[in-house]
Amino acid sequence: MVQKEYIFRFLRDLRHNNSKDWMDAHRDRYETAKACWLNEIEAILARLSKHDSVFSQVKPKDAIERINNNLMYHPEKPTYKDHFGCEPTSVKNQGAVYISVGPNQSFIGGGIHNPEKETLDKVRKAIDYDGHKLQEIIESNYIQDYFGGLSEDPKKLKTYPKGYDKDHEQIELLRRKNFTVMKQLTEDEVTGNDFVDIVEDAYLKMKPLNDYLTKAMSVD
Repeated sequence: MVQKEYIFRFLRDLRHNNSKDWMDAHRDRYETAKACWLNEIEAILARLSKHDSVFSQVKPKDAIERINNNLMYHPEKPTYKDHFGCEPTSVKNQGAVYISVGPNQSFIGGGIHNPEKETLDKVRKAIDYDGHKLQEIIESNYIQDYFGGLSEDPKKLKTYPKGYDKDHEQIELLRRKNFTVMKQLTEDEVTGNDFVDIVEDAYLKMKPLNDYLTKAMSVD
């Protein structure tokens, strides 16, 4: 069986030879690395399905990202990504889980990222109603010690959203447009035998955050 180290070797070479000609010449290596990644995702889905049946309905091939960058919207990017990404479930209006592995950076994250206006409005309404619950989740040891709190939000408002008091008790949360957490992973953690355990542990620690956001997004 191909070891996960193969994924990193392939992605390192791709990063230094990022072109269609190189990829075409090394298509067999890409397919081998992809198959190894799909095997890992299959194991992750099986493990997470013990906690939520939605994961048992997802096929590994439907959970992984395409290796190609979207050059139509981001022409400045290289032809191919230098990482393998996976979103185990992309159910609408549900807090997400995202896994990315690559020689430059590997991590597991969760929450909601760049939501549509309607979705963001629902989350803000929830914060207005019971934002203290979200604050308690964010301040929990799980989120603070494991993820270091919520990730920085580059799109955070400098003032306050329309329709809310600037002195609102949860104004810092209301100013946010992204509610995400991230745990950086080392290459040894990804290639080790307990990678699935690490993903499961991170998933359970971010679950209260995802559950709050999912409930907020489900309200009409």
